[in-house]
Amino acid sequence: MFTGIIQAVGSIAALEQGATDMRLSVRTGKLDLGDVQLGDSIAVNGVCLTAVELPGNGFKADVSAETLAHTTLGQLGIGGRVNLEKALTLSTRLGGHLVSGHVDGQGTVRDRRMVGRSIQFSIQAPPALARYISRKGSICVDGISLTVNALHDENSACVFELNIVPHTLAETTLVTAQVGQTVNLEVDLVARYLERLLGVDREEKPASRITEAFLAQHGFL
Repeated sequence: MFTGIIQAVGSIAALEQGATDMRLSVRTGKLDLGDVQLGDSIAVNGVCLTAVELPGNGFKADVSAETLAHTTLGQLGIGGRVNLEKALTLSTRLGGHLVSGHVDGQGTVRDRRMVGRSIQFSIQAPPALARYISRKGSICVDGISLTVNALHDENSACVFELNIVPHTLAETTLVTAQVGQTVNLEVDLVARYLERLLGVDREEKPASRITEAFLAQHGFL
């Protein structure tokens, strides 16, 4: 688990392509690896990866074909900058929101503009994720815990707005994010589990639970 509070911006040192997967080498910059051991989890642009080698100036991790297919990691090149966060502990301050590191889909930056000293981003999300995104709710973009300021439905597309303050901009890869760029999205964990607990099928509208017996029990019949 993670919090979506980025601890450092690293860079891609090497990409070792396999038949269907890839081994990623990441230089971690100012990220303290003193307490990291082999097998520990580190989020890279919001994707939970397992450290399989610790060469000293970073770590290596294997990226499966499934992860490559559903995230932006396959689009990275040598020198590409990435947001990094170590897995939280029981003593970690939860400054963002609970993040699993399991990406739900990819979004596209539709607009970037200055608003005061901040930058406002508009991001288009896949239609399948629209039901989990709400105004003033939390969303994780490339591993960053952010608040949805506004939400628009445009021709079956879901577009949400984010306000990025100068500190967040300076400490994450959003500083270089441009229109047309794809980003990893993870919706609020609570929304996903609520859907499952309520028995709502992803492809169908929820069935009404108001029956004749329910109405009689509550005095309507």
